[in-house]
Amino acid sequence: MTALGIPRENNSADVTRAMQRWRQAAGPWLHPTPPYSRREQRSREKAYDRALGEVEHHTKHANRFAPAETQRRLTASFARFAVLALDLPGPAIDVITTDFLHVGTELARWARRFDQTLTTPDIVQACRNAWTACGLQPLLGAPLALTPPILAYSLLYPYSDNYLDRKGTTRDDKLRFSQRFRGRLRGEPLTPQGNQEVSIWALVGLIENHFPRHRYPGVHQSLLAIHNAQEESLAQLHAGENCPEHELLRISCFKGGTSVLADAWLVHGALTAQQIRFAFDWGVLLQLGDDLQDIREDLERGSSTLFTRAIHRRLPLDVLALQLLNFGDMIAAEMDALPHGTRTHKDLLRVSWRSLVLMAVAQAHQYFTPALLAQLEPCSPFRFSFLRARRKKLEGKSGLFQRIFQILLLNEDETPCRLPDPHARRVLTPLVSPAAIAHDVTA
Repeated sequence: MTALGIPRENNSADVTRAMQRWRQAAGPWLHPTPPYSRREQRSREKAYDRALGEVEHHTKHANRFAPAETQRRLTASFARFAVLALDLPGPAIDVITTDFLHVGTELARWARRFDQTLTTPDIVQACRNAWTACGLQPLLGAPLALTPPILAYSLLYPYSDNYLDRKGTTRDDKLRFSQRFRGRLRGEPLTPQGNQEVSIWALVGLIENHFPRHRYPGVHQSLLAIHNAQEESLAQLHAGENCPEHELLRISCFKGGTSVLADAWLVHGALTAQQIRFAFDWGVLLQLGDDLQDIREDLERGSSTLFTRAIHRRLPLDVLALQLLNFGDMIAAEMDALPHGTRTHKDLLRVSWRSLVLMAVAQAHQYFTPALLAQLEPCSPFRFSFLRARRKKLEGKSGLFQRIFQILLLNEDETPCRLPDPHARRVLTPLVSPAAIAHDVTA
């Protein structure tokens, strides 16, 4: 970070600090959750299945009711499930069913109007980022709501990721696209080439309209930082055993940290050193959690992470999972020190982080020792075998999750006035003056 509080494009100091904290997290899990008995787990599993049955019933008979009524019934079913199976207090349930659900459906409906070629996985990917950004809002003293810059940033990377992952795209084409994308992020007045660039340019324009470059240089430097991190992460696809372990960790910290730090800048536009540290570390936690969740996919495509490296060396993932749980507790302590955010909101985030790790362990159980599985399974409200079985119902093209998503999109409310018209893609990008570009480069 510079003396003015503006992030540099490589965030080297933040990466170094996060790597040190990760190493400090090694060892036994220091603060495990109180264990659930088998009886308690089975009771919660029954509540889970009752709620799942209700949701399946509502999705099968959705045509009998107006979309808004179906959505209300689905929300009520989830609320009952959260009370019985997850022990969440009423305020936490309200945050999920009212605030986060609204953000997801609002983004999905806007995205479908903006570009009908976006797929459901694309929109779900965008929703996940929007939920992270909106989770930051109360911690930074802002109301939880979908804003134009969060909407735009959340949709940017499905476009770029899809292009870079597309089979048949040559290395030269990827480099050319990346260079042009960088130029647009720097504010260069590049004419978009093709529908994809029209969309990306328009989304960057939404951010520029909300955070003018000359007034908010930190916002735009953070977008360049995550672009650099995305480029570096491509190296993980071909790293193999030649990439040292500390380099894999550095790339993961850089990519994850800069991503959520960009969320934070787009929430507030100006951040304190404490807020920057927390947002960056939260991003590292989520990135490493995603790497644990995505073990199978990464192994199939040959992408190297800390977790796939251990598997290739025939090592159990016990040490890394415990390290990730400790790291999450360290980030939770950082969160508790922030002056904003309610106890309910912070507890909800803490529970979600632990659940992410425990569910990933349950799904990738074959890579852990029986001793660690026996240690961690009582910390989950559900047995690991139960989680694996129910996941199959929720995923896939005809899975329950996909059906719920489609139902939520049926209620085509008017786009809220705080969001721009999604049909005006070609007029969302503002003209950028040479003076503004010069200011941005020198800043």
